[in-house]
Amino acid sequence: MSDKAWPISLADVHAARERLAPYLFRTSLRRYPALDAAVGHDIAVLVKHENHLPTNSFKARNGLSAVTVLSAEEAGRGVLAATRGNHGQGVALAGQLLGIAVTICVPHGNNPEKNEAMVGFGATLIEEGRDYDETLAVAETLVRERGLTMVHSTNDPHVLAGAGTITLEIVEQEPEVDAMVIAVGGGSQTVGALTVLRELKPEARVYAVQAEGAAAFYQSWKAGRPVTVPAADTFADGIATRSTYELTFPTILDGVAGFVTVSDAEIAEAMRLVIRTTHNLVEPAAAAGLAGLFRLREELAGKRVAVILTGGNVDEATLRRVVGREI
Repeated sequence: MSDKAWPISLADVHAARERLAPYLFRTSLRRYPALDAAVGHDIAVLVKHENHLPTNSFKARNGLSAVTVLSAEEAGRGVLAATRGNHGQGVALAGQLLGIAVTICVPHGNNPEKNEAMVGFGATLIEEGRDYDETLAVAETLVRERGLTMVHSTNDPHVLAGAGTITLEIVEQEPEVDAMVIAVGGGSQTVGALTVLRELKPEARVYAVQAEGAAAFYQSWKAGRPVTVPAADTFADGIATRSTYELTFPTILDGVAGFVTVSDAEIAEAMRLVIRTTHNLVEPAAAAGLAGLFRLREELAGKRVAVILTGGNVDEATLRRVVGREI
């Protein structure tokens, strides 16, 4: 792949880790015998616990990585982000830690518990738009009208570098990792993984996963060009996007070894499996990678495969539906 397709470098990821070090700890990479047995095919499942970070999500890395590089003038204007919740929490946490005013835009009907968490970190919340893509358009208008500094969830190299620190840790914790299976919303984790692995472990493969009802990246990957879908119909709100992003799609198009989609039912089953075998709480988007691994079991038989529990911010109503097997 041409270097033009890579929006960040390994040096950028190392720089991000240095900025994150005062605020975040290295998360655990663990194996669970019961989970290995459930997946089968002699696969060693390496579970990266991003759900243990201060916002219960890997997006704490992204938000802090982006906000810690702002100039005094940019920070002084206040920052703004559009989100379904986890990115907003990461930016709000960064604002709280660094003394920066934060405004967060979310869609109508957004996860109320994620909204509550963002307000708890000190953010001002604006609810407008029917989904993430419409809310992003609202945020872009506010940036122009109020002079706020945008922290985009995907189209920001510092956000991607923050996400890349996940894979940097994984390679240090398990140098023999063979593959990663990663859920795609905006693609920051996938691009971060591809960036790190091509330098430190080029033989390791990266596979992407999307929800069937929000499969813009998957359809774009198959078509070889960006495709926008009319709706993001999945209960996995963290990966419910309708389009690709210019800073991540070219790298994902050329870099991933494979791409699969999973149904909401498969994601819900993966959530139940995580709860049963690891006793960790995960939100739907966080279980999508494991659901994708089930689709890829034959191809990855006998391998050491990392999956990322990206977040644990599932609301009570959704959790009841999942545990009650209503999904």
